[in-house]
Amino acid sequence: MRIGALLAWGFLLVPSFSWSSPALAAEDYDNCTGFIDSVPVSIHEQGVWCLRKDLSTAITIGQAVYVGGNNVTIDCNGYKLGGLGAGTGTQATGIYSQAVTNLSIRRCNIRGFMTGMLVAGQNMGTSVVEDNRLEKNTMYGILVMGGKGSVIRRNVVINTGGSTWSPGAAYAIDAGSGVNVIDNTVSGVEAPADSSGNASAYGIFTSYNADGVVQGNRVRGLVAKGEGTSFGIITSNSNPTSLRDNDLSGTGAPNSFGLYCYNSPAIAVGNIISGFATPISGCPSVGNTVNAN
Repeated sequence: MRIGALLAWGFLLVPSFSWSSPALAAEDYDNCTGFIDSVPVSIHEQGVWCLRKDLSTAITIGQAVYVGGNNVTIDCNGYKLGGLGAGTGTQATGIYSQAVTNLSIRRCNIRGFMTGMLVAGQNMGTSVVEDNRLEKNTMYGILVMGGKGSVIRRNVVINTGGSTWSPGAAYAIDAGSGVNVIDNTVSGVEAPADSSGNASAYGIFTSYNADGVVQGNRVRGLVAKGEGTSFGIITSNSNPTSLRDNDLSGTGAPNSFGLYCYNSPAIAVGNIISGFATPISGCPSVGNTVNAN
């Protein structure tokens, strides 16, 4: 089981559901500091940086949008940031930042990257990732590591997986170090099998997430392969963490877990769990509704 290893490749990359349609987005432009009209691009000046049209790139490594400054908001106004042209072997990231403070990413439609968005840095200030749609990203939909009090909320993460560069696992949402994961929808996580014929699927993964809350999320469509495992929500090395009011539906696979706590006495309260071989493992639980596979 992968514990703590996910950042190793992430840092090498540096060289609800509320949508407004593009036709209505112009009303927000008065708040924009500037516009992102082509990618790849680097943003270092604070303020609100907006999309006003769909953008795409075929880069296979690096970032479409790199945020290198503090107090930045990326507002896509519902427009698309696409990387599908790079194919399933891509190592690129849609929106990337590391060790910046007070970052917000909102209303973006990001598809076709290895990682849809990656926000990293243990000592960064609070970040907010909200009201985005992540679709057909090949390994990670949303990855936020660091920034106590940061929030991932009201995002829709669809059909994550497909990487031929790093097969064997796919993660819709991955968060750690004090990040709250609230009111998101995950639908479809499936990775190609690795050389041993195995692949695991992770709906929501949190690690070292003391004081974080995973609440009100909906997870569906997890597909593991071979001896791989599917996890609706898994938390590791996180004490205390609250897993509340999540709605998890498995596919009936034998090697599957609804809620899984590894070295983490997270408290599971009021969750609805069905279709998993093991509905709850390792989590003290109160008032959950469980229908075992």
